[in-house]
Amino acid sequence: MFDFEKLDVYKKAKKFYSANLNLIRGNNLDRIIENQLSRAALSVVLNLVEGSGRFSKADRAHFYVMSRSSLFECTAVIDILRDEKMISIESYSNLYNKSEELSKILFTMIRNLKIKK
Repeated sequence: MFDFEKLDVYKKAKKFYSANLNLIRGNNLDRIIENQLSRAALSVVLNLVEGSGRFSKADRAHFYVMSRSSLFECTAVIDILRDEKMISIESYSNLYNKSEELSKILFTMIRNLKIKK
């Protein structure tokens, strides 16, 4: 087993990715939006994993920042989908809550890497 597989944040990021895929599959969205959302949600997971494999704190922090940025991208997409009434309020709330939780975890991980010398 790889070390990243033991991380709770990795497990939560995978669930976030799956929830986004379910949203895409369950709605008739524009292909561009589907592509962007699925790529950004996957990027959350992959940047987290890539960062966990880095040795320097600066490298790890860089990839965790990228993961969090992709998370923000997903949040903006679902916000637009909600505004355009392309997804339900329940779907939006579910994904938004998962996104907010992941964002807080990633922020703490980044902050801890940057303060400790």
